Amino acid sequence: MKIMFDTPEQSHAQSLQTLNVLYEYDDFMESVGSMIDMGCGPGLDLEWWATRTTRDENPQPLNIDCTGVDRAVSLPLAKKYRNVRYLSQDFQDPIRAGDKKFDLVWCHAAFQYVLNPFATLANWHDITAPGGMLVIVLPQTTNIEFNRQEFEQISGCYWHWTLVNLMHVLAITGWDCSSGFFKKTPNESWINAVVYRGDHGPMDPATTTWYDLADRGVLPASAMASINRHGYVKQKELILPWLDKSMSSFAKH
Repeated sequence: MKIMFDTPEQSHAQSLQTLNVLYEYDDFMESVGSMIDMGCGPGLDLEWWATRTTRDENPQPLNIDCTGVDRAVSLPLAKKYRNVRYLSQDFQDPIRAGDKKFDLVWCHAAFQYVLNPFATLANWHDITAPGGMLVIVLPQTTNIEFNRQEFEQISGCYWHWTLVNLMHVLAITGWDCSSGFFKKTPNESWINAVVYRGDHGPMDPATTTWYDLADRGVLPASAMASINRHGYVKQKELILPWLDKSMSSFAKH
C-alpha cells in the first residue's frame, strides 16, 4: 500500500478528498479569515484556500488570508496572489508570525516528518485563534494487507501513527477532540483528524493520563467509554463522526 506521492499533483488530489467536503460548509468557509499551511510544499493546497469563493449564484471571493510554511527559499505562489504570503522555516519550530492568530491550521502529508509532535502541536496551538480549527491528514504506516501486517518506514519518519495515538497526542497538546471529526477506513492508509483549539492548553505528556483527559472532557464519547472500561482507549471500541456526517465504527477493523 503506497502511502507517499510521486508528484505534488498526486498529493493535492488526495487532499481534495478532505478539502471538497469542507467546502460544502458555507458558514464555516466564510468564517475562515486566515489560515496557515504547515509544510505547504509548492502550495497547491494553499492555492485552493486562496482562491475560494462563495457558492452563491454570483460567487464572491472569500479572500482568505493564507500563509504557507516550508523550508524552501521561496514560494512563487506568494507573488501570484495578494492574499498569500510565505514563511521560509521549519514548521516544527515556533512560527514567526508575530502576534497573528490563525482561524485554521492545515497540515496534509507533512506531520509524519515531525520529530517532536508534542512541541510542534503546542506551537500550533499557540498561534491558533480561540475556537480555531486544526486539520491533519497523515499516513498510517502499520497496516494489514492480504491478512498480513505490513510496516513501512520512510526516510525522515520516526513515528508510526494510528488514529488512537494521534488523538492522544492532540488532546494532551491542547486540542479538543470531543467535538472533532475523524476518518480512517480499512481500505486506505490515511488518517484524517479535524479538531478544535481547546481552552485547557497543552499538558505535560509525562504525567497526563487518559483519565486526566477524560476528566477535562476533551475526548469523544466513545473514547471516554473505552477509558471507563479499560483505563485506556481501544480503537475497536471507537465510533467517530466524519465531516460528511458518516459514522466510522472500528469494531471489525
